[in-house]
Amino acid sequence: MKKLATMIGQVISHYKILEKLGEGGMGIVYKAHDTKLDRDVALKFLPTNLTTDPAARERFIHEAKAASALSHPNICGIHAIEEFEQQHFIDMEFLEGKTLGELLKEKELSLKEIVGIVLQIAQGLNAAHKKGIVHRDIKPDNIMVTSERLVKIMDFGLAKLKGSSKLTRTHSTLGTLSYMSPEQACGEEIDQRTDIFSLGAVLYEMVTGRQPFKGEHEAAIMYSVMNETPDPLARYKTDVPDELQRVIDKALAKEREKRYQHVDEMEADLRSVIPTLSSNIKSVTRRSKVLWVVAASVIAIAVLSIYFFYPKSGPTSANSKTIAVLPFNNMNGNQEDEYFSDGIMEDILTQLSKIADLNVISRTTMMQYKSTKKSLKEIGKELNAGVVLEGSVRHSGNRIRISSQLIDAEADRHIWAETYDREMKDVFVIQSDVAKQIAAALQARLSPGEKERIEKKQTENTEAYQIYLKGRFYWNKRTAVDMQKAIEY
Repeated sequence: MKKLATMIGQVISHYKILEKLGEGGMGIVYKAHDTKLDRDVALKFLPTNLTTDPAARERFIHEAKAASALSHPNICGIHAIEEFEQQHFIDMEFLEGKTLGELLKEKELSLKEIVGIVLQIAQGLNAAHKKGIVHRDIKPDNIMVTSERLVKIMDFGLAKLKGSSKLTRTHSTLGTLSYMSPEQACGEEIDQRTDIFSLGAVLYEMVTGRQPFKGEHEAAIMYSVMNETPDPLARYKTDVPDELQRVIDKALAKEREKRYQHVDEMEADLRSVIPTLSSNIKSVTRRSKVLWVVAASVIAIAVLSIYFFYPKSGPTSANSKTIAVLPFNNMNGNQEDEYFSDGIMEDILTQLSKIADLNVISRTTMMQYKSTKKSLKEIGKELNAGVVLEGSVRHSGNRIRISSQLIDAEADRHIWAETYDREMKDVFVIQSDVAKQIAAALQARLSPGEKERIEKKQTENTEAYQIYLKGRFYWNKRTAVDMQKAIEY
């Protein structure tokens, strides 16, 4: 049997191997010339180390059967499944172009280009779903964009064919973790809604240039997928219509019942966004034609405003909506309660991060300032943050006392302060109230959707919440011993 590494220039059956195109967990892909039909094709071979694995071979054959049952312009076509000297390979359509992942690394796409690409992916998925086929691994590297801008879904190697037996062990997962739905990450039974979640993750990345769920290792990514809400689009890209944010929010709903139930529903909502994008472009163009006329007046008014309308409240610096949330002081005085003060600080930071009009410094950066002796002005300057939130937490039995104050880092003066002395069951109300009060103090725009996300309770069970905070506290320490404690909690 020929080794795959030495295949280039060889003839396999009636295919001449020309070059290696790529490699993934379930196959190595070569460009080849079909000498019978005189055409270039792509051949996907099962990796040599898996040729003796019956389960891998079965899944490889399953890919061909699943994809060959589909005929759609937005799905890579399968010509045949072949075997030569015990090597299984798929003869499939050869495409000139780049993967979406490569395209995103090269340039920033316009919103119209993004929506156009995602609509084509949705159409391909819709055709697959109608035949009972779930892809299960939608990600930028599995999407090909041809030189004619035709979008093709690649690699149905992880697809689940309706009516077929499960090809994975119980609780095992297939797919790429950063794009997995919560149910897929947990190893639960999946349906077409898992592809919708993955498509939402791809759309988010196309708009922002960032994956919605991130982490330093698999456990961290899985935690993000299961628990965290991605930052609003507006934090990374201007002129994003609210309608597009709503599409992504619905596609990325943690509970699949709240997600789009069928991909054509998402497709319809995306089509309704297109006129909004067009009007945004037109309005920007119109504005650009007249801005020079009023530029001098605006500058003059701005300069005069500095002297005659100096704000009596709110921060003074230009980066007034960049906020640094310092670790809260543990007023109980013992290290055993450190988990609670850190947890409250982290949850308030998370709530503030849901407001697109605010730029919130990350938790990882802020934890470096725990017990720091630096002044708030120094911290603000180092982080380029106009405002700093500091606070303290006292926790005793069923009572909780949270004090917080928002400070103009440059002028070193208070903008807002509040003390909450409540029962433990009100902890989430306190967190959402702090976020809303800060937004108001900084004159940040708070959309109805953001307000709803901020006010949503994580749980009604405060005991479960405290155990969760302990788990997260030890998990953030990243040592083997602490990770074990985190798992126990």
